[in-house]
Amino acid sequence: MKNHKLTWLCLSLSILITFFSHSHAKQIQRISDFHRIDHFLNKTYERLSHQRAQHNHETQLKFSAPIVFAGIFCFLAASISSAGGIGGGGLFIPILTLVAGLDLRTASSLSAFMVTGGSVANVVYNLCKGSAKFGGKNVIDYDIALLSEPCMLLGVSVGVICNLVFPEWLITILFALFLAWSTSMSCKNGLVYWKMESEELMRNDCENLGNGLNDETEGVKAIAEPLLGTKGKCILRLPWTKMGVLVLVWCSFCIIYLFRGNRYGQGITPIEPCGIGYWVLSSVQIPLAIIYTAWILCRKENLQHHTLNQKDFNKTKPFLLLLVQNIEDLPKVRPSKLIFPLMALLAGILGGVFGIGGGMLISPLLVQVGIAPEVTAATCSFMVFFSSSMSAFQYLLLGMEHADTALVFAIMCFVASLLGLVVLQRAIKVYGRASLIVFSVSTVMALSTVLMTSFGALDVWRDYVSGKYMGFKLPC
Repeated sequence: MKNHKLTWLCLSLSILITFFSHSHAKQIQRISDFHRIDHFLNKTYERLSHQRAQHNHETQLKFSAPIVFAGIFCFLAASISSAGGIGGGGLFIPILTLVAGLDLRTASSLSAFMVTGGSVANVVYNLCKGSAKFGGKNVIDYDIALLSEPCMLLGVSVGVICNLVFPEWLITILFALFLAWSTSMSCKNGLVYWKMESEELMRNDCENLGNGLNDETEGVKAIAEPLLGTKGKCILRLPWTKMGVLVLVWCSFCIIYLFRGNRYGQGITPIEPCGIGYWVLSSVQIPLAIIYTAWILCRKENLQHHTLNQKDFNKTKPFLLLLVQNIEDLPKVRPSKLIFPLMALLAGILGGVFGIGGGMLISPLLVQVGIAPEVTAATCSFMVFFSSSMSAFQYLLLGMEHADTALVFAIMCFVASLLGLVVLQRAIKVYGRASLIVFSVSTVMALSTVLMTSFGALDVWRDYVSGKYMGFKLPC
């Protein structure tokens, strides 16, 4: 009996020892994994800090291996981004910081020039190349740009202030959530367009088979002739009045930025940073945006009988007809008139908070409300040109370093954007699928979500490890 009890006691002790040793081994494994991740993050920051320290001691950026690799990645990013009509800042900044090891300030200034170079290529291409689908006209919708630009510039200023106030972890979470939602919506819209295009192609194939070989040959010839006929012709039909208003808006906000300066006192006037004059000039942007938007809307109503034509309906979808309806339909117009300024304001605020251009944020919103993908891409690139050129202009006037490197990167993005546009337009002509533009935007947004979220997570981890304050801050 005693031997039996002793056996059970030994068996119980062995089970307990095995359980505790297994639990201890798991705990050691977790600690080991934690130290491994901590070691990896610390090594990553040591490498980036070493590269940034080298760049800070140099007055000029040397074309070292990291800079060259970053240039190659940025070339690919610009070619993909230009296809969707978005700037690509959500890809450029992580590439320049993680691959080239540049600090965030230098990366942001270079990114502004790169986005400007890509948007110039987009605008020139869309101005010079007519679309056979829209009767040979360029597909930039100047009305959407006019209604959106003042509120987008105002939103950027508000977003920059929010960026200074919000903690880094909150910005990272908001960025990941919004871009994940936008990416899913863009993919969903792309699939809808793909399905519609597939049905249209099937109907065309059935009609061609029913008409016979001769009719099919004539149809191909009829399609080919306009393309050959417009080849090499540059279609520059600019609405000079609308362009003048856009330039006036651009100059007005730019003058405010230059007189106000930034919170470090960098400006063309000796205004105290974050003083009374600083905030008065900042608040002037609110009535300025409202006045410009109201003036554009009133002017739109007064000139609606000149701007109304059937081809514009096909280009901007039925709901945009509300913008140019007769005066007796004015009560129904009011909600639709404000949809573009409100979307631009939201995109500008989010762009200012996340430190990227508004093109990547407003593009899925325009597609969501029903704007054709070709019009969305061309119009977004046109709007990005004004916002990015303003940032680049301010960097130059405030004594930007590495201006020669910025020019090289801008030219590189110009070439990459032209290449991406040509390839995408060729693919659309061959396959008859404008939804490729939507999928291009979705690709850039998905990559930006991964890169920018990873970059933000590294910054949050560094602040947490160093014991830095991670709550809300004052704007000054």
